[in-house]
Amino acid sequence: MCKKYRIGIDAGGTKVAYGLFDADGQLLDRMQHPSDINADGPAFSDRMIETIREIEKKHNLKNGDLQGIGICMPSYILFDTGYVYLTSALTNIRDFPMKEYLQERLPGVKIVLDNDSNAAALAEYRKGAGRGSRHMIYMATSTGIGSGIIVDGKLFRGSYGWAGECGHMLATPDEGIMCGCRNRGCFMSHASGRYVPKHLKIKMLEGRETSMVDKEDLSCEDLLAAYNEGDELAIEMVEQMAHYIAVCAYNCFMMLNINVFVFGGGLTHFGDALFGRVRKEFDRYNQIPLPVEFRFAELKKDFGIVGASELVLD
Repeated sequence: MCKKYRIGIDAGGTKVAYGLFDADGQLLDRMQHPSDINADGPAFSDRMIETIREIEKKHNLKNGDLQGIGICMPSYILFDTGYVYLTSALTNIRDFPMKEYLQERLPGVKIVLDNDSNAAALAEYRKGAGRGSRHMIYMATSTGIGSGIIVDGKLFRGSYGWAGECGHMLATPDEGIMCGCRNRGCFMSHASGRYVPKHLKIKMLEGRETSMVDKEDLSCEDLLAAYNEGDELAIEMVEQMAHYIAVCAYNCFMMLNINVFVFGGGLTHFGDALFGRVRKEFDRYNQIPLPVEFRFAELKKDFGIVGASELVLD
């Protein structure tokens, strides 16, 4: 029987999104549910299997109809075996053979498991802002910070599979907020959507005046609103975010000499308020007068499921 479809799953710290694609890569349907941040590997996998079965039933898919299932996660994943060592945004999913677990329960279906930034890089390179470039770095600026690296048109995964974890490179080693990577002072702990509210709350406890309310669900949306009102603490925090994102990008540029950056993720909604500063900071450090392009992702909310589905073809 001809295999006509593939499923892309974007499993993040906030939600798990599913896309059903046809053989031409056209998105036919999407589903999603909130992420259970307390779930361990088996529980999280069982919920994905349940939703996959729902999609199959809804579209009357039979054995052999699926070309494969691609899954991307914010994790350190041993690519060859699909073993999840650590997931910074879902801390109970660790030391778990996820691909093997899923394969046993979904026999006969190709399963590819990879880091979410790798999947996003693949999606933007093939179908988005990276089209036409030879090399590209996709930089995720969202709940977490990470990157996916394209070299000569192919994903570069490194020795184990998680090349591009730039967000967990250390900016202030052993100093700062503890990240899910189990280190203090990584770039993600200074500038990501998950940890910026913690910095704000620390400043508030220290007595800093601000229009923002110290609440349990303080978010980057609250930060942006306060910034637009001229709140001094909000401006300071946006400047901190810009500094660390720029230094992270500059370090990647120095290491890899790739001159096309595609920025994606929820923090791009800050627009020039954040990324205008990132550009200026990057240029301040860069002493070589050769062009480095900053582009913004084009695939918007679908980049994760598109990239995950492309993993099946990679």
